[in-house]
Amino acid sequence: MLDLIVIGAGPGGYVCAIRAAQLGMKVACIDKRGVAGGTCLNVGCIPSKALLHASEHYEGLEHLGDMGIGIKSPSLDLGAMMSFKQNGIDGNVKGISFLFKKNGIEEVYGEARITAPDSVEIALVGGGTRTLQARNIVIATGSDVAPLPGVTIDEKRVVSSTGALELEEVPEHLLVVGGGYIGLELGSVWRRLGSKVTVVEFLDRITPGMDGELSKQFQRILKRQGMEFRLGMKVEGIIEREDRLDVMVAPAAGGETEAITADVALISIGRVAYTEGLGLDVIGVALDERGRVRVDEGFATNVSGIYAIGDVIAGPMLAHKAEEEGVALAEMLTGQKPHVNYDLIPGVVYTAPEAASVGRNEEQLREAGVEYRAGKFPFAANGRAKVNNTTEGFVKVLADAGTDAILGVHVLGADAGNMIGEAVVAMEFSASAEDVARSCHAHPTLSEAIKEAALAVEGRPIHS
Repeated sequence: MLDLIVIGAGPGGYVCAIRAAQLGMKVACIDKRGVAGGTCLNVGCIPSKALLHASEHYEGLEHLGDMGIGIKSPSLDLGAMMSFKQNGIDGNVKGISFLFKKNGIEEVYGEARITAPDSVEIALVGGGTRTLQARNIVIATGSDVAPLPGVTIDEKRVVSSTGALELEEVPEHLLVVGGGYIGLELGSVWRRLGSKVTVVEFLDRITPGMDGELSKQFQRILKRQGMEFRLGMKVEGIIEREDRLDVMVAPAAGGETEAITADVALISIGRVAYTEGLGLDVIGVALDERGRVRVDEGFATNVSGIYAIGDVIAGPMLAHKAEEEGVALAEMLTGQKPHVNYDLIPGVVYTAPEAASVGRNEEQLREAGVEYRAGKFPFAANGRAKVNNTTEGFVKVLADAGTDAILGVHVLGADAGNMIGEAVVAMEFSASAEDVARSCHAHPTLSEAIKEAALAVEGRPIHS
């Protein structure tokens, strides 16, 4: 009998499996896809970042003249760009299989169904079945695209994020339904490659949950880049014509319906927990009102020996959150006492510029009645940003008015996704704004803007 079966080889599942094996457990990891990596590595985080990287270089070529570099008009070979993306996927997926072998983890590919608290039946890829037994079972099956009522996704003209990563030609007009992370990232890719992009968002702002000031400036920047926004609008349906789509939209608060003509519509209104076919109803695993697996603080379900992590349970649907939970669970199962700090799960939008946040924003602090001080520093005043011509955006540090403890950090600018890591570490160790302000930052770097924003909490930035 195995010590642990992990169902799902995405970031949460494969990391959980590896950590458990490191701690001496006998582990098998099952995935229905036929390869490791889950949504993130195969049709999510990794391929989207490959296309973001490539398309940013493509668009950036037109600005090389400002640096004294002459270049003829660039041409786009979309097929080659897609091959570049696939090579990145393949490299990462093979890397996980290597780690499985290195750590003695058995890879099993097929559809898993839990038949008892210690037993999993697998319909194997390629045919046949197999049954595995283990003392513990972890559900790490991730999430799926949230459907839009009345709209059928065919992954050709009406696409999810999966189809948007595989388009065979650049749409003349891409309509994005949803102004969150995924829609803005993929909208950015195709806008850079030549599409007209219109974002339709039900709310009156993009990136809900992020700091309001950051969201407003972020939208202004994306609009200057060429994205169009229709906020406070809902999609009532999509009519497929022979040569176009008519996307029917109306004010969210009520009003007349109008048609927006587009070539491709990307549905990116969120994701939902994936529990289909796992047999959870048969063995009695409880789900919450949103279809997520209910777990306690130790990731245990109501059925002894069965656990769940990642997108399939409550919390932000982020790969790094799933990874932290995977490590924590493996350690708990071997008697350790780890902790996941859910207050410090960073969020990043990988557009250009990037947007990144950790901790609470100003709206949340005001709603909670917390007295705070805000320090803000613009990248326009940062030396490295000036010479790199990446002066859009700012860093904002929010600190408790009494203790000076950092409560939130919000970054809009180039490389924000990397810079937010400093804020996470500082907050994890209960740093004050003064602690960060008095820490030496290398010059010239973009991260000096974090130091300056921390100085600004006390009203004493040096360079603004």
